[in-house]
Amino acid sequence: MKDTGRRILLGRIVGAFGIRGEAKLESWTEPRLSIFRYQPWILRAPNGDEREMTGARGRESGKHLTAQLPGVTDRDVVEAMRGTEIFVPRSALPPPKPDEYYWVDLEGLAVSTVEGVELGTVSHLFSTGANDVMAVRGDRERLIPFVQPDFVQSVDFEANRIVVDWDPEF
Repeated sequence: MKDTGRRILLGRIVGAFGIRGEAKLESWTEPRLSIFRYQPWILRAPNGDEREMTGARGRESGKHLTAQLPGVTDRDVVEAMRGTEIFVPRSALPPPKPDEYYWVDLEGLAVSTVEGVELGTVSHLFSTGANDVMAVRGDRERLIPFVQPDFVQSVDFEANRIVVDWDPEF
């Protein structure tokens, strides 16, 4: 992982909770309460305005999290924040375990087959429930299951390359 200045999207504010200015959050961390471990947050409003925030606290509340944001005590202020995305610097996250990867670290890496055929670069990843899938854009888009060692043979951050066992015609 070379780009330590990147930001990671961890969740978003989806509305107000109660009358004391608490916010309902959607969290994409695992477990979802971990979002509070990674701070400072960089809040990006739907209009593009950004600000940094430290000290948010929260708890589980049904399908969302409930958060108390520092300095926010009014429900209307929280409602105005609806849709605000919560980012953290990539450097705020712990290093991944061996053979585990943050998706953002894989995005932009070149992908080639074991025979050396260039397929393109990783544009994004997504989960199907059964496994994660890399979207590789080159002469066309290919969806390659991120399954090691069946399809993904190696990930080399020094060379900015992923080698896959994949038929380039598929």
